[in-house]
Amino acid sequence: MYKSPLLLLHGALGAATQFKTLAEQLEPYYDVHTINFSGHGPVPFSANGFNIQVFAAEVLEYLDQHQLDFVHIFGYSMGGYVAMYLARHYPEKIGRVITLATKYNWNEATAGKEVKQLNPALIAEKVPGFAKLLEERHTPNDWKEVVTRTAQLIEDLGHQSLLKAQDYAQVASPCMLMMGDRDNMVSFTETIEVYRSLPEAQMTILPDTAHPLEKADVPLLAYYIKRFTTQKIG
Repeated sequence: MYKSPLLLLHGALGAATQFKTLAEQLEPYYDVHTINFSGHGPVPFSANGFNIQVFAAEVLEYLDQHQLDFVHIFGYSMGGYVAMYLARHYPEKIGRVITLATKYNWNEATAGKEVKQLNPALIAEKVPGFAKLLEERHTPNDWKEVVTRTAQLIEDLGHQSLLKAQDYAQVASPCMLMMGDRDNMVSFTETIEVYRSLPEAQMTILPDTAHPLEKADVPLLAYYIKRFTTQKIG
């Protein structure tokens, strides 16, 4: 039986291992793929840099290696931004796009707020449990370097946002924007603005859900992904 390919893209400081439970729920229905962006999980840092464009190029390379002509994408947080960037610039490769907890409004103020929290020494001191988790998740990479480079990536996005309203208006892929109603990082306003800019979009608010992927109700997430990728649009 043919199964549509579905690629799961992790967020900043994240790794493909976080999708284990979600992938298991989706595998009966999809040809599920996960990747680690360079510098995340066990994958070495790329000589090409550490930014959205590099991560997008790695997705395209993965599709090429696995002979996938097109793929649906579920992107969590930064992974959703990469997915939207791909949908904007490589529409022939991208089917439907589902994003969860993706921050779209990047400027110096919003980036500055996030960068302040991306201090390895502060993380090690204030949230040692999270530091240990990052160390385990990114071995053999240095988790502190992952954090530092992520801070730089966000700072760069604050100076030069890669996706503006006119970009979203040109996205041909049907998109579903999902966010939790308890998300302290992503605002309803920025999500609604992008939802309204996209030609073919739906929006879903997950109840009692904060920003971390681990806070999402996995069966509910799987339900919405399946519903959106199989429903007739238009």
